[in-house]
Amino acid sequence: QVQLVESGGGLVQPGGSLRLSCVASGSIFSINAMAWYRQPPGKQRELVATIPSDGSAIYADSVKGRFIISGDVAKDALYLQMNSLKPEDTAVYWCVFRTRTGSYWGQGTQVTVSS
Repeated sequence: QVQLVESGGGLVQPGGSLRLSCVASGSIFSINAMAWYRQPPGKQRELVATIPSDGSAIYADSVKGRFIISGDVAKDALYLQMNSLKPEDTAVYWCVFRTRTGSYWGQGTQVTVSS
């Protein structure tokens, strides 16, 4: 069973930066899209950014201009560069790989933005 392994979360001060990484433990075929989701405390899970295999990235309005999603389908890897972090970015973040037959989810990584 292929797993997605996330890293890069942690505690950062407001205005700081973090880079999340997500790497598959094995090969995943026919990836249609990759995405990052997050769930802030007490709120529902939401889409942060997604990048289709053949298109441009799409961002949630709340992170536009601050976050950058990038993916490497050949390496089964996904990244999220998060800049100018705000306390409201505090959440558990998950990576997702979508294929024609289903989706793979990471285990989640905590990002806390606090002074």
